Amino acid sequence: MAEDYYKILGVNRNASEADIKKAYRKLAMKYHPDHAKGDKAAEEKFKKISEAYAVLSDKEKRQEYDTFGSEGFRQRFSQEDIFRGFNINDILREFGFGGDIYGGESRGTRFSYGTGSPFGGRGRQQSQSVKGADLLYELPLTLREVAFGTTKAVTIQDQGTPERITVKIPKGMTAGKKLRLAGKGNPGPFGGPRGDLYIQATVMDDPIFSVEGQDLVTHRDIKLTEALLGATIAVPTLDDKQYHLKIPPGTKSGTKLRLPGHGLPAMQGGKKGDLYVRVNIQIPKSLTSAQRELLEKLAETGI
Repeated sequence: MAEDYYKILGVNRNASEADIKKAYRKLAMKYHPDHAKGDKAAEEKFKKISEAYAVLSDKEKRQEYDTFGSEGFRQRFSQEDIFRGFNINDILREFGFGGDIYGGESRGTRFSYGTGSPFGGRGRQQSQSVKGADLLYELPLTLREVAFGTTKAVTIQDQGTPERITVKIPKGMTAGKKLRLAGKGNPGPFGGPRGDLYIQATVMDDPIFSVEGQDLVTHRDIKLTEALLGATIAVPTLDDKQYHLKIPPGTKSGTKLRLPGHGLPAMQGGKKGDLYVRVNIQIPKSLTSAQRELLEKLAETGI
C-alpha cells in the first residue's frame, strides 16, 4: 500500500506551502546523508521525505494526490513523473547543504541516477539492479467504455517479441488518466528488473456528447413556442435511456440546464459528474400566412 505523504512529512492535509517546506527542511537536516553518516535506514527515510516533498510542493501534483489518494496517485504517476521539474540540488543548497546529490556527490556520499528518481541506489554496487525504462501506451476509449468500464487487449513488444496483455479498464478513466502495470516495461540493464507499463486513456469523439472533466454536454434544439411557454423534452443519457427535462418558460437560446449525476464516474469512489443540456432556439426561416397573422397579433400585445 502506498504511504501517506502528509504523514511522512508530519503535516496535516491543510498545511500551507510554507508549513510543508518547513517540515521538509527539518527532516532533511536530520536524515541527509551528510548527517546520517552511512545509516542506511536514515538514507531510506531521506528518500521518502524527498519524494513526499516533490509531490506536496507542486500544486498540480498535490491536487492530483488529494483527489485520488495514495494508491490512485501511484497508478497515474511514475517515479519519473513525480520527480519531473523537481531540482533537489537547488532546494538542498537553499537549506545550507553543498555538493550534488542528484546523480552526483554530496560531501563524500554518492548516489546513482535511477529511472526518473534521484535516488536510484548507492554507487556501483547496485548497477546490476537498475530498473528498466517505463513504457507509455495510449489507449483509445469510447465514452461508454469510460462510463461503465471495459476489458481491453493491448500488444507490447517484449525484447522484439509481441506480448498480448489483457487490461481491465475501471470506470471513469477519462483522457489523460493512467493505469500502472508493474513489471511490464522495458528490461533493466545488466539483468535489472523491468520498468512499468502505463496505460493512458484517450477518449474518442462522440456524436452526441462532449466531455468537460467528468461532466458531459449535449445540445438540443427547441421551438420558439417551447422557449416562451415552457416544455418537456427528451434527453438521451449514456445508458441509452431517455430523461425528461423540463424547459422553464422564457428560456433563452444558449442556456445550459443541469442534470446532476448523469455524467462520468470518478475512478476513485465512483461519484458521477453532471450532464448539461445546452438549448438552441430554432427560428423558422419562413412563416405560413396563419403563423404570420398570429405573430402580428402577438406583436400588437408588445411581445
